[in-house]
Amino acid sequence: MRRSHVTTVSLLVALALTACTNAKDVLEPSAITPPVASAQPAPATQGSAAATVPAPAPSTAATATTTAGAPAPVTSAQAAAILSKTRLQIAPIVGASVEAATPLTAELQTRARQRGITLAGSQDQTATHVLKGYFSAMTEGKDTTVIYVWDVYDPSGNRLHRINGQMKAPSTGSGDSAGADSWKSVSPATMQAIADQTIDQFAAFLSGKGS
Repeated sequence: MRRSHVTTVSLLVALALTACTNAKDVLEPSAITPPVASAQPAPATQGSAAATVPAPAPSTAATATTTAGAPAPVTSAQAAAILSKTRLQIAPIVGASVEAATPLTAELQTRARQRGITLAGSQDQTATHVLKGYFSAMTEGKDTTVIYVWDVYDPSGNRLHRINGQMKAPSTGSGDSAGADSWKSVSPATMQAIADQTIDQFAAFLSGKGS
């Protein structure tokens, strides 16, 4: 009986040791798979295919190339230098009456000087740009709309740029819906405002061109 009891105890001890050994194998950290819904990723182990590979750093050379390809903005000093080298010749105005063209031309000259642009006479051969304007006016009710188009040419006659727009203002007198009589309804202030916008857009064109 005593021998049998000893044998039984020995078998139980052996089974317990075997169970402990198997439990140790199952609970090995490398064998634990995290739940699919877990927000935390499983810790990467050495040699694991699931280990995260750091993303390569952005290419400095590519960034430098992109930046270098963008045109450099024109500074205020550069814009002023471009305007100071400009000699603008204003051609006779087409389409507007003499009464409407007179305040327009006078304001073009004033605004050009304010922007640092030198005006060239009609016979001046040193002009760098020629400005030709085409106008029409239309009266509707109490308002008159002036439509204008300016073409900018180089000394050789090549068109470089076009400026166009329209301005509506209250009529100052009677006029028909279109034609010469509509100009009687256009105030000098309207034509002066068009002149200011024209020179400002011309200066912006020169500065944006950078030459």
